[in-house]
This record gives sequence, structure tokens and C-alpha cells, in this order.
Amino acid sequence: MKRRRTPKPMKIETVQRWVASVILFHVGSVPAITLAVYSIGVAEKEYGRGVGLWLMSGVIGVLTAAGILAIFQRSLKSLWLVVGLLPTVVTGFYVL
Repeated sequence: MKRRRTPKPMKIETVQRWVASVILFHVGSVPAITLAVYSIGVAEKEYGRGVGLWLMSGVIGVLTAAGILAIFQRSLKSLWLVVGLLPTVVTGFYVL
């Protein structure tokens, strides 16, 4: 007969941090990805505006990653900030 493992109780602060970070990830990643993809089409017609939108996607992505690090009280000097630049790096081949 197998014994059932009883789950450890989780602190409410941990749950709040995870919920806040998931919300922030969604709110920040959607505009970052949208701007990065939209900048490809704009750069074909108006290069300066396309590059501007492309750079803004990077700024939004880095700020989102920094916000998530702040929620979990981690140092902002982290390689996780590079994850915020992912949409910008991927679309950079098409914009530049």
C-alpha cells in the first residue's frame, strides 16, 4: 500500500509573488513581442520608425524582466535581463 504524500503548506507571500510575476510577465511580454514583430513591417517602409519600435520592444522586455526580479527580491545585476531582450534579438535579423 502506497502512502500519500501530504503537500507542504505554501506561504501566502510566495503565492502572491508568483501571481504578480505571471501577471507582469503577460502584461510586459505581449507589448514587447508585438512591437518587435510589428517593427519588421514598419522598417521595410520607414526604416527609422521601424528601428525605434524595435528598440522600444527591447526596453519593455528588459523592464519586464527587471520587474520580475524585483518582485522576487533578486539582484538586478542578473543574466535574466537577457531574457527580456529575446524578442528584440530574434527580430533584429529582419529589422537591421
